Amino acid sequence: MTTPTSAPSETRKRYRPYVPENMEMPEFTLRAVLLGLVMTVILGAANAYLGLRAGITIAATYPAAVIGMAVLRIWKGSVLEENIARTSGTIGEGIAAGAIFTIPAFLIAKAWPSFRPADAYWKTTALIMVGSVLGVLFISLVRRVMVEDPELPFPESVAASEIHKAGQRGAQAAKYLFWNIGVGGVVYMLGRFGLFASDQDLHFAVGNLGRSQVRLGAAGSTNVVAAGGTSMMAAPSVSPAYLGVGYIIGLRLASIQFAGGVLAWGLLVPLMIFFLGPRLKDFLPADTPDNWAAIAAAVWRFIVRPIAVGGMLVGAAYTLYKMRASLTRGLGKAFSELRQGAEDQAQQVRTEQYMSSKTVLSLIALMFVLMCFLYINISGLKLPAILAAVVMLIVGFFFATVSGSLCGFIGSSNNPVSGLTLSTLLIAALLMVFLGVSGTSGVATVLGVAAVVCVSSSVAGELLQDFKVGYILGGTPRRIQLAELIAVVVASLVMYWPLMLLHEANIKAGGIGFGDRQLSAPQAGLMATLAMGIVGGDMPWPLVVVGIFFGIAMIMMQVRSPMLVAVGMYLPFETTFAIFIGGVFRSLGDWLAKRRGFNEAQMTRVDNAGVLTASGLIAGEAVLGLVWAGLQFAPKWARPQIFSEPSYLFGGMIVMFLLAILMIGLPLTAAGDPSEPAPPTAIM
Repeated sequence: MTTPTSAPSETRKRYRPYVPENMEMPEFTLRAVLLGLVMTVILGAANAYLGLRAGITIAATYPAAVIGMAVLRIWKGSVLEENIARTSGTIGEGIAAGAIFTIPAFLIAKAWPSFRPADAYWKTTALIMVGSVLGVLFISLVRRVMVEDPELPFPESVAASEIHKAGQRGAQAAKYLFWNIGVGGVVYMLGRFGLFASDQDLHFAVGNLGRSQVRLGAAGSTNVVAAGGTSMMAAPSVSPAYLGVGYIIGLRLASIQFAGGVLAWGLLVPLMIFFLGPRLKDFLPADTPDNWAAIAAAVWRFIVRPIAVGGMLVGAAYTLYKMRASLTRGLGKAFSELRQGAEDQAQQVRTEQYMSSKTVLSLIALMFVLMCFLYINISGLKLPAILAAVVMLIVGFFFATVSGSLCGFIGSSNNPVSGLTLSTLLIAALLMVFLGVSGTSGVATVLGVAAVVCVSSSVAGELLQDFKVGYILGGTPRRIQLAELIAVVVASLVMYWPLMLLHEANIKAGGIGFGDRQLSAPQAGLMATLAMGIVGGDMPWPLVVVGIFFGIAMIMMQVRSPMLVAVGMYLPFETTFAIFIGGVFRSLGDWLAKRRGFNEAQMTRVDNAGVLTASGLIAGEAVLGLVWAGLQFAPKWARPQIFSEPSYLFGGMIVMFLLAILMIGLPLTAAGDPSEPAPPTAIM
């Protein structure tokens, strides 16, 4: 009978990585690290743009793997160099997700006076850097036991490793990605230069103002209420990025999110306008313009959005509840790993060499001290800030491990980081209330804890996936850790700038920055609302409670994702509509592929080409979107307008039709010969 202590050793002896453990080849090279850093900055900025506008981020693993293979092939790089480049390149997406879910909340909650560099750069950078470094350190403590666990399938890691193994197909895959980056960028800029209108509001009457009425009583009763008004609904935005998001997540998830938008703009907003009509103006902020379009937008912002917040709260809790078995298992593995004794590093083979637990724990202690100073500076409080740092350390390690475990089961694309962060925020907020802390200082402290935990959890999940890819390919764990630490520091130093650029450019264009219709930042809005409501005492609780019951009702109706429905209610209708259209394009492409009788291998090639096409469109708009944001500060001649009143019907719809042909037709050309073997599937 085998003893428990020898089982892991025997398991490792049976496993044979792609690159044998006794083989040495270039791995941690300057070109691989530099390429990874360039990718992490670009993909991180692109995800920041996408997340602030659509509330969704897209996994960077597949695009980074394809780009890394295509570029390093020029210098005949090794598969382990490609792994280092991809590892460094994907972490920006994790940092961007953590940043956009929390950093804008400081401004939305008015905890910071502005988002200009003098007020926000060092705070943003410090919060992101502490969180990301802690994410690397936390998951490093439990890396071995989770990576080698046969019960964790790591779907995205397996897909990424297979892509590296099938490297000879990299040039063909890169073609779909790079060409469509150009297409996405050109389409976006042509819309901004006024060749066509990207958006269109559609106004419609709800009843007949002055004539419609609701009778509150039996027939003949004189107890009637005057009703009627005018509402609006937006057409789908002509956005390569939104269409790409819908294509990647598929019609089913896109439909669930779109359902939230339909509930908001097809039911709640018209219902409020019908019953209250012109009297709505008396209940809205005094600066609301006296026109129906502005009144409808104000109803959505001040009434419907708080209801959506309640729904998101229930959705996040329900997501964690459904994953309770995985959470418990992940936490148990974390503590069992910590109880194991440190092995002699000198006697370990290359694929078993990783940063010692002693070093990791020492760095965590250093990060804790820095965190205490950071929270004291942000809040101006001492004892509450130190206690908040302690809470962050405990909860942060717990959720980083949970995040890694969830990525092992479902991949980072489906990792509920915002739900984990929401739980952290509630714990920190209740602690502040218990200590008697209120006002701006308490809100800033709570958001500071949430920001660090959010970034660390997001980075931890991404890193564990990278560890698994390295384990399959035969990478050196210590070099992967070092590459990740370098990447998170660089990404932390630059992540503020795309956020600031988008915020200030939105204000320059007449918006309000974070929280505006064009820069919704739904997760950050949720964090800010809860922090202000619990600590600051400024929350429309009746509306939030309505949203909570609405979320419970969705669970009782067995809605697949109540969180996604609530996010759809929170986002602008043109955004969810465009994402839905992208899902329709994916469904039409799949239908045509089946109609042509493609076999499984051909279907896989079509899926891969479609994902890369959509990823290219997203990256193209995101990168040029940042360029356009920068042009807001340039002279007016740098932003020429082709048409003073561009058309949506004869311009935007034509562009939408052309994008449909591209997104449906181009992937079908990649089907190839039926006798060719199936390539690795792009799991996004």
